[in-house]
Parts: sequence; structure tokens; C-alpha cells
Amino acid sequence: MSNNSVSLHRVIKTTPEKLYRAFTDGAALSSWLPPYGFVCTVQAFNATVGGAFRMTFINFNTGNGHSFGGTYTALTPNEFVQYADTFDDPNLPGEMTTTVWLKQTIAGTDIKITQEGIPAAIPVEMCYLGWQESLEKLAKLVEPNIPDA
Repeated sequence: MSNNSVSLHRVIKTTPEKLYRAFTDGAALSSWLPPYGFVCTVQAFNATVGGAFRMTFINFNTGNGHSFGGTYTALTPNEFVQYADTFDDPNLPGEMTTTVWLKQTIAGTDIKITQEGIPAAIPVEMCYLGWQESLEKLAKLVEPNIPDA
């Protein structure tokens, strides 16, 4: 972790295709991206290069939320996702860039994530912890292989 960025790495027992879909499907993203204790509503979602998204994370305990939106800046199916987003709250200025690399391995999919430009008001350690929780939820979404009924 540097001053305003986090880096994460993990191997998840699934295919790159499922992980890519989890980052480019609004319903899937809303189920795993918010850390524990938060719910997510998606107001807009267009996972194409230049396509916009808008969502709100709501603290389940307090009901307070923070909204943010952004655009997908680069997509390579099943290999690479990059998006930039900004918070609506003026106390959280700047643009964050999230970059995701996916690579098939013998054990599953190697996933590397960097998030840069985290606003100074957000402790980087809390952002890192939030990502750890989100990745745990992501694995629980994409690892099961549930056949069609």
C-alpha cells in the first residue's frame, strides 16, 4: 500500500470468464463489491469502454449512504478491467482508478487489483480491509459451480 493506493492479489478457484462477468454485470457487482455491513443499489450500469455506472453503498446499521459513479476506461474480455470513479461527496474529492488483471492458472484464476487515487479522508487501511471483505464475497459468488435445473 502506498499513500493513496491499495494493491491486492489472490487466486480464486474459478475461471477468468466468471470473474470478468462479476466485474461487468451490475447485479453481480452489487452483490459482492460492498464490504460487510453495506448494501448496494445500482442506478445506472453500462460495462462498455466509455460506459458509465452509478451506485450507492448504504450502511445497513445507520441507513446513511455514499453515492459514486464513473466510467469503464478499458476492457479486455476475461483478462482486464479498468474503471475510474468519483464520489458525490465533496469531502471525498478526486478520481480513483481501479485496475484488475485476470490470468488463468492451474489452481484457478490469478487476480490482481490496484486502486489508486483514494481520497485522503478515507484511511487506506480501511479501504484495504474493505477490499479483503469484498474479495471474500466475490469468491463465494464465483466459486460454486451450480448446474442449470
